Amino acid sequence: MKITHAEVILTCPGRNFVTLKITTDQGVHGLGDATLNGRELSVASYLKDHVCPLLIGRDPRRIEDTWQYLYKGAYWRRGPVTMSAIGAVDMALWDIAGKMANMPLYQLLGGASREHVMVYSHATGRDIPETLDAFAKYQAKGFKAIRAQCGVPGMKSVYGVSKGGAYEPATKGWPEEQSWSTEKYLDFAPKLFEAIRDKFGFDTHLLHDVHHRLTPIEAARLGKSIEDYRLFWMEDPTPAENQEAFRLIRQHTVTPIAVGEVFNSIWDCKQLIEEQLIDYIRTTITHAGGISHMRRIADFAAMYQVRTGSHGPSDLSPVCMGAALHFDLWAPNFGMQEYMGYHAETMDVFQCAWSFHDGFMHPGDAPGLGVEIDEKLAAKYPYEPAYLPVARLEDGTLWNW
Repeated sequence: MKITHAEVILTCPGRNFVTLKITTDQGVHGLGDATLNGRELSVASYLKDHVCPLLIGRDPRRIEDTWQYLYKGAYWRRGPVTMSAIGAVDMALWDIAGKMANMPLYQLLGGASREHVMVYSHATGRDIPETLDAFAKYQAKGFKAIRAQCGVPGMKSVYGVSKGGAYEPATKGWPEEQSWSTEKYLDFAPKLFEAIRDKFGFDTHLLHDVHHRLTPIEAARLGKSIEDYRLFWMEDPTPAENQEAFRLIRQHTVTPIAVGEVFNSIWDCKQLIEEQLIDYIRTTITHAGGISHMRRIADFAAMYQVRTGSHGPSDLSPVCMGAALHFDLWAPNFGMQEYMGYHAETMDVFQCAWSFHDGFMHPGDAPGLGVEIDEKLAAKYPYEPAYLPVARLEDGTLWNW
């Protein structure tokens, strides 16, 4: 059995996606997601120019050997572009394996560890009343876990707040510049969580994303100030390049911490996990080297009672979401899965076997990942340049977005 064809499909049904399609000499194909928000063309080029030619003639069943070949063989290891490309290949090969075995991916991984996967979505608003209304709407949809983000008085823009319709941070054209004030945010955030708990009680899991905006001591202050509201997690409270910084946060608060949506490998989270400085690891199958490498991260995290909480925004394609749900159903130390949903145009291009019911999702029992792409329809949505925003403090200093 040999790989005969590998092609990159670049499409923009509502937003940009990069999909890898690998086909074998037996006519079986597999899909992988290679989307890197705002840098899609870099991964597409890495695949087309450097990876796809190397796949032709290889045995698609040798998933681990192919992973090692692409990781060690390039010499230049890690990084979001390289690992997203490897992740796409790995996903596609697992998809082929499932189809050849006529089994859904989660069965190949060892079978289900639970009946279904708890997911959370995003309630946002320009002010607290608007956020409360959005929270109520997600409760009515059956969500048992909801992330809350809200505009801060005196600030023109805040991370995570929709401008109408589904939240999409990337903007077409040049990057949008947004303003940020740590002082205003720290004073306001506890008021948001107090209002949510006063109105909705404690039966719904409450999550919040700080989005790397705070220093370690500021993050410690926030975590301590919101302990009474019992957040499921406080996400990305500070940039994680310096993993030791999380020791300071741990010294001051018992608010659970989730980190890792920008991580590419197990080395990015090694110290955070083995010192138990975090509670949830948010690496994604696309950006962290595919299913094979995510298994290593999850197994390592399980040794230290750290659970998975994979990033799942609309800028990871339905192919990645399908793979993530299979992975979540299997992972013994699964915690939570993000699910933002997709544009209607996106769901026309991608056909998915997964289902949502009453706050939980299931990947379905179609062979492989259970996701297919309509290539003719995808071709009708050409790539459109788009970038994530950048943030500046009120004095103009460039800050962490």
